[in-house]
Amino acid sequence: MTETAISPLTGKALLQKVKELAHLKPREKAIRCGYQTVGKNSQTRVNLGAFYEALLAARGISLGADSDRDGRGREPTYRVSVHKNGQIVIGATYTEKMGLKSGDEFEIKLGYKHIHLIQMDSEKDGTTEYDED
Repeated sequence: MTETAISPLTGKALLQKVKELAHLKPREKAIRCGYQTVGKNSQTRVNLGAFYEALLAARGISLGADSDRDGRGREPTYRVSVHKNGQIVIGATYTEKMGLKSGDEFEIKLGYKHIHLIQMDSEKDGTTEYDED
């Protein structure tokens, strides 16, 4: 492989090149489209993640992963674990998304393998609607 380094292709140019290279394996397609770096000891690393992301973006497909970020570098995982002291902490990202305030109360309903938290409404009907985006 004596090809010179090229800048990674994007958009229509990437789609066209991938179509031309349909007979090759994905790793080779990524290399030929410029998604590789030469690191220490002159080793070539293929960045398949960036290649697939660019390919999806070129096709107009958005996975929407960045929409839930809170601006501090962390993404909500929608998973929690029980701490050593037996507590479960939900976290500010989720409570802010639901518009909860300090002092809001919940009724706890235990199931076989689940816990339901039902927000207590000030009008005593026991339900509050949560609008998912």
